[in-house]
Amino acid sequence: MITRYVQNFKKENTMLTIIKNNCLKFLLCAAFFGLINSVYAGENRGLLKQFYKNSEFRKWILPQNEWVKYPDYADREAWNKLPVSLRQSYIRQAEKYADYNWPSIPASTYLDFVRTGSREVMQIPYRERRNVLNALLFGELAEGKGRFIDQIVNGVWAYCEQTYWGLSAHLTMQREKAGLPDVEEPIIDLGAGSAGATLAWIHHFFKEEFDKINPLINRRIKKEITDKILTPFYARDDFWWMGFKTEFVNNWNPWCNYNVLNCILLMEEDKQKQISGIRKVMRSVDEFINYYHNDGGCEEGPGYWGHAGGKLFEVLDLLYRVSGEKINVFDHELIKNIGRYICKAYIADPYFINFADAGARIHSRPGVIYNYGKRIKDPDMMAFGAFLAREQDWEEYNIPAGKIETTLNNIFLVDEVLDYSPKEPLIAHFWLPDTEIMGARDRAGATDGFYFAAKGGYNKESHNHNDAGSFVLYYNGKPCIVDAGVGTYTKRTFGPERYDIWTMQSQYHNLPKINGHDQKDGKEFKATDCRFSANSKTVNFSVEIATAYPTKAGVKSWRRSYRLKRGKSFKISDKFQLASNNGETSINFLTSCSVDTTTPGKVKLSGADFTLWLAYNAASMAVSKEPIDIRDDKLKKSWPQGLTRLVFSFKKMNLSGENSFTISQEPFQ
Repeated sequence: MITRYVQNFKKENTMLTIIKNNCLKFLLCAAFFGLINSVYAGENRGLLKQFYKNSEFRKWILPQNEWVKYPDYADREAWNKLPVSLRQSYIRQAEKYADYNWPSIPASTYLDFVRTGSREVMQIPYRERRNVLNALLFGELAEGKGRFIDQIVNGVWAYCEQTYWGLSAHLTMQREKAGLPDVEEPIIDLGAGSAGATLAWIHHFFKEEFDKINPLINRRIKKEITDKILTPFYARDDFWWMGFKTEFVNNWNPWCNYNVLNCILLMEEDKQKQISGIRKVMRSVDEFINYYHNDGGCEEGPGYWGHAGGKLFEVLDLLYRVSGEKINVFDHELIKNIGRYICKAYIADPYFINFADAGARIHSRPGVIYNYGKRIKDPDMMAFGAFLAREQDWEEYNIPAGKIETTLNNIFLVDEVLDYSPKEPLIAHFWLPDTEIMGARDRAGATDGFYFAAKGGYNKESHNHNDAGSFVLYYNGKPCIVDAGVGTYTKRTFGPERYDIWTMQSQYHNLPKINGHDQKDGKEFKATDCRFSANSKTVNFSVEIATAYPTKAGVKSWRRSYRLKRGKSFKISDKFQLASNNGETSINFLTSCSVDTTTPGKVKLSGADFTLWLAYNAASMAVSKEPIDIRDDKLKKSWPQGLTRLVFSFKKMNLSGENSFTISQEPFQ
C-alpha cells in the first residue's frame, strides 16, 4: 500500500499543482487551520543549518538508542530506586485497566466533524485509549512483573489496526478533505505524530518482552510507524507545518517534528535514512526559528507556549543529546528569549496573560521550564520550574502519566527540581517590541496590587482574536478585567465562521465598538504606533487602533492609552477622531467580578478578595451590564461563575473627543 502511495504521490498532478500554486496553497492550509498567513515573514537565521551542513554531522549522531538517558525495562534496580509512593501510584493506575476493553474508533466518529462540527466525538475515545496505554506502560515500568504486558500488547495492536492515528479535524490536510481518512494518503498531524512516538517508546522498552510473546508484534509496530510516519515524512515536503512551502508556521512545527524525530531515532535502522531524516527535521525546525520574533514572544499566547517554545526546546534538547552535545544553540539570544517569555507572561499562579487561544488558568510544565532554564543557564527560569513543581504537588510525587517522554523526564528529574529553590517570576514590567505585548505590576516580587497587560499586534496572528489594543487587569493576583479566552474547539473555530464566535470578537474584548462596527480580521487590520515607557512610579502604554477597524467604521484615529500609577490606580483613556457619526459607539469591558452599577459615575467591581471602583463620566456615558452565562466546559475552567460585559455607550457622540476610565481602591467622590 505504501509503495503505491509514494508512486501515486510522485505522479499525480493535482498535489503538485497545489504545491506550485500559491493561491490554492493558501486555501488548502486555510481550510484546515483558518488562520495561517501572516504579516510577519520572519528572518532567515539558519541556526541549525550550521550543524546539519557540517561535514562531521554523520559522526556526531550516536548509535541507535545510546542517547536514551532512561534505564531499560530490565534494569529493575534503577526503577526500584524511584520513590515508593510514585511507583505505587503508577501501579494502582495501571490496575484500573487490567480488563480494559480497547474501543475501536468507528467511521461515524470521524464523520461527525463534517456532520455536526464536533471534534470531541472522535477525540474523546482517542484520548482515552492514549491515556490508558500510557498508564499501563508506566505501571509496568514501575512494577516490572509482566502483569500489564498483555494489555499493553492489546493497546499497541489496537493502534496498529487503526487506519489513521490523527484527529478528525485535521483530515482537511489530505486531498479527499475531511470526512474519512484515506488509507492511500497517510498524513502526519499532531495526533499521528504523537501516536507514532508513543509506539516507538513502547517498542524501545518492551521489544524483548514482545519477542517472547510473538515476534510479529515488533514487526507490526515497525511497519505501521514506517507506513504512517517515516515514509510520508521522507517523501513529502508539502505538509504545511514543515514550513517549506508556506511562510507561516506555528506550534505544529516543533510539535510534529519532535514526534517524528523520536520515531526516526528509535525506529529507523537504515543509518543513511536516519541521518537524512534528522537533517530534514532540522531544516524544518529552522523555519520555525526563522518565524519567531527576536523578542521571543509567542504570538499564540502562553497557553500554546508549551507546544511552541517549550516544544522547540524539547526538539533542541533531543538534538543536543543525540549528537553528544555537538548541536547546541542554547547560548543564542533568541533561544533564550523564547524560553524567558513564559516567565514574562506569568501573572500569579495559576494565571497567565491569555491573549489569543488560551485559557486564563494554565497548567504549565515545570519539568520543561526547569530544563529550559538549565540549558540556557537562567536561574530565574529554573526557579520558576521549581515553583510550579511544588504548586502541582511534585513534593507528593504526584507526576501524572502523560506523554511518555515528558513523564519519563519528570520522573527522573523530580528530586533535582525539588532541591532547587523555588521562586515566582514576578517581574516589575516588560515590553516585547516585536510581538507588541507588555505587562506591568505595582512592584516586583509581589502579587498584591495592580497588574495589567496590553497588546498591539495584528488580526491575523496564529490563533488570532480580533483584539488589537486590548488589555487585561488583575488585582492581588486575581482577575478583574479579563480576556475570556477560547471555548472548546469545533469545526467553526478554525473555519470561515471563526469570527462569528463571540470570544473572537473585539466587542467581547476590552475595546470600543465604533459606529456599530467591530475590528476586522486580516493582516491589514492591526495596531500601529505602539509606545511603552516605565519607571518606578508609572507605566504607560498607548497604541493607535483605528487601523484595526474597517473603513465603514468611519474612524480616522483612535488612540487607546493605559497608565498604571503604581500602588494607586489604573487609567484607560481614549482620544478619537471620526469621519462620520452614523452608528452606536461604545466602550466594552469584560469582567469576572460581581458588578454594581447603581451609583452614577461609579461601578463597583467585587473580586475574589478585593473591591475596586471604576469611575466614568456619567454625564456623557450610560452604562449597562450584560451577564454572560458560561456553558462551554473549556471556558468554565477559567470562569466558573460566568462573566459580565460592561457596555459604556456615548449619550452624544461627537466627531472628536476624549474619554477616560479610572480604576482604584477608592470609590471616588
